[in-house]
Amino acid sequence: MNKSDKAYKTIGEVAKILDLKSRTGQKIPTYTIRYWEKEFKQIKPKILNGNRRYYDKSNVDLLKKIKFLLKDQGMTIGGVKKILNLGYSNDLDEFSNKTIRLNNLKNNIDNISQIIKDLKKLK
Repeated sequence: MNKSDKAYKTIGEVAKILDLKSRTGQKIPTYTIRYWEKEFKQIKPKILNGNRRYYDKSNVDLLKKIKFLLKDQGMTIGGVKKILNLGYSNDLDEFSNKTIRLNNLKNNIDNISQIIKDLKKLK
């Protein structure tokens, strides 16, 4: 049974959504999300009894953007803070979609180039 997009997610569920992995690959690194909470004031989960964190859709989307900028684009935490503080976060969806499309295009070009090389070897 899947939770709807509107339902609050636990920190473990968010780590799975973000596809975060520890260096050993053994456990879900929820510590990464807690660290990002300290660094990025925009992340505001609901903290209920027992200090359990619950994230709404807007927080999950923000965490996706942060992960994209840090992990995929190789930005620093300071750089991501500047982008989020300047209010460019709404433009990130379009930027990330273009980047993903560009990466797919590059992969297709690489695959075609390899096929051409293989065909030339057959001559």
